[in-house]
Amino acid sequence: MNFEKLDNVSEEQLPIAKHKQHGWKHFLGLYAGEHVAATEFVIGATFVALGAKTMDILLGLLIGNILAILSWTLITAPIATQTRLSLYTYLEKVAGKSMTKLYNWANVIIFTVISAAMITVSSTAVRYLFNIPAQLNWYPTNSWFVLVVLAVGAVVVFVAMYGFKAVSEFSGICGPWLFVMFGSGALVIMPALSESVLGTTTLHSFKDFITIGDQSIWTGVNAYGKPGIGLLEVIGFAWAANTITHFGLIDMALFRYAKKPIYGLATSSGMLFGHFIAWVSAGIMGAGTAVLVKKSIIALDPGDVAFQALGLSGFVIVIVAGWTTANANLYRAGLAAQAIFTRYSRRQTTLAVGLITMVVACFPFVFSKMLPLLTYAGLLVVPVGAIVFSEHVLFPKIGFSRYWVSYQKLTHSTPAVASWGIGLAFGFGLNALNVMSFYYLFLPTWVVTIIVYTLLAQRYGASKEYPEEMAEMASHDKLVEAYHEEQARAAVPIVEDTSLLTKALKSIAWISLIVTLALASITMFASENMAHYLENRETFYTYGFVCTILYFTAAYWALKRQKALQA
Repeated sequence: MNFEKLDNVSEEQLPIAKHKQHGWKHFLGLYAGEHVAATEFVIGATFVALGAKTMDILLGLLIGNILAILSWTLITAPIATQTRLSLYTYLEKVAGKSMTKLYNWANVIIFTVISAAMITVSSTAVRYLFNIPAQLNWYPTNSWFVLVVLAVGAVVVFVAMYGFKAVSEFSGICGPWLFVMFGSGALVIMPALSESVLGTTTLHSFKDFITIGDQSIWTGVNAYGKPGIGLLEVIGFAWAANTITHFGLIDMALFRYAKKPIYGLATSSGMLFGHFIAWVSAGIMGAGTAVLVKKSIIALDPGDVAFQALGLSGFVIVIVAGWTTANANLYRAGLAAQAIFTRYSRRQTTLAVGLITMVVACFPFVFSKMLPLLTYAGLLVVPVGAIVFSEHVLFPKIGFSRYWVSYQKLTHSTPAVASWGIGLAFGFGLNALNVMSFYYLFLPTWVVTIIVYTLLAQRYGASKEYPEEMAEMASHDKLVEAYHEEQARAAVPIVEDTSLLTKALKSIAWISLIVTLALASITMFASENMAHYLENRETFYTYGFVCTILYFTAAYWALKRQKALQA
């Protein structure tokens, strides 16, 4: 067969080949690394400030995160594994280039703001080292803080432009360490909370934990002394926090590599261990830090919290988690911008977007308002997910033609653009009228967009049949399949490094994590009084930091040896 045409097509525009697909373990690790980030410090502390109750937090986060897992499994993963395309490519196929360009603008805005928030969070750790005051207003109040943000931001922008692949590989090894550190931080800080509430540094039952939670962490009263949010709001946020990726279908880019749609359940590593455990742990660390430094939790930033709970390792967790997440999102923003400004390279568009991101990051509101920002970002793209869901899932069932826009060779889809606009007007209109909690706005917005798009698409030709065009597309799909089979025969198999040195390095990394967790457990369960607790905490600070250095050193060299073998 002649594959000359396909050789000139970007790999991003083609379905993922069978030999490049991954098993469920890949997605467990992927979501574990991506969804334990520096924002967890902000979100966990925000739930405390919003006045949620202890049982509402425990039940609400569990239910909400399970709903998020099911959303990936039942909506995103099936569409991704059936099409093997990213949302960006599939959207152009069903809605035309003009809609795709609008969508790319939305992505530039969203990922710029998220990247800015991560840079600001990382800067809170650096500002703590230089004794720069915490930034609690929506605007910066210290010129040195601005300089810190610009310096941290410059590193992020440079890496996103030139070294993103290396950082993404390195961030993959951060997942296990982040899990351990979030858990350890809660264990280390809990005796201080117990002393302030129960008069003793030791807990004897789960009932003691609930008592401490009700009286000192999730009290049901917000930072302004008023009744806080309830169970439904907690469920709603946990579900809505990732609507941009599941209902909004951005994670089609990840799940197009999944061998089976059931691998959507692998998101549980990010939701149950990442969001559920990390948010609870961050709330405990925030409340404990407030007790130790005798400040209100709203007067603290992630740098304060991380240092009190984890010592020097706290600086590492805030900087690394913020840095890696900012790089990934800034890279996405640069890609989206390059798709709009095609005359410029990705590096040039990433630089331009990065400079804007650095300016936005100087304003602390981008991380202090993460809950509403994430929710509104999801609401912005949910109508697009609804359009794709309609086209892919509903149209074949009601006798409409999937890909009718491509069959008509349209570059502009009036039904798609109009439906997105109507969906946004409806969702933000409900919010303006305060009809319901804004955490749940994505649900009616999604449904309304599906209905509007289906009705408009029918008027513009979706209900017609296109036998010739369908045959032409089927022929093209067979050509792509044969092209992938040829690529598979030429592919170099991945060789696992089984050398004794690499095994030793991996063992050192895992042992360092076990020792860190053991030290944190000793601080939690073997501190008979405050004097003993402070002694154990200092031991954890010292040797926990040593274990952090050992972990990253060993894991880095193990990764480097594996890459050298593959090369």
